[in-house]
Amino acid sequence: MKTPEEIVDLMMRNDAFSQWMGVKVVHVSKGTCELSMQLDPILLNGFFIAHGGISYSLSDSALAFASNSYGKKCVSIETSISHVRPAREGDVLTAKAIEKHRGKTIGVYEVIVTNQEEKTVALFKGTVHISQEDW
Repeated sequence: MKTPEEIVDLMMRNDAFSQWMGVKVVHVSKGTCELSMQLDPILLNGFFIAHGGISYSLSDSALAFASNSYGKKCVSIETSISHVRPAREGDVLTAKAIEKHRGKTIGVYEVIVTNQEEKTVALFKGTVHISQEDW
């Protein structure tokens, strides 16, 4: 059985999008994951704030890594996000995924995205399907 760190390492090696965004794995353990990234100008929208897809994608990656950390392959089946504060060029975003429920086939996770001042930027909820396929 692979460790959570080994699983996330495998996932990151094949995750070109998270790599392109500059996502770094800060911590991973069974059911949790913390990621960080810095906002470069290419990630901003026309208002010069982070495109909503950036905090969404960071959260989605944290969800994926947290849910897969047990060694069973999981995919999201429903997600939602609330953007509560703008993020700007140079900000460092941190996404912390926390498992709220894990059953035999369904897992529910909450992801809180904060900036370098620990102010909440976005709140994300994700539901995953847990397969019986091992990593």
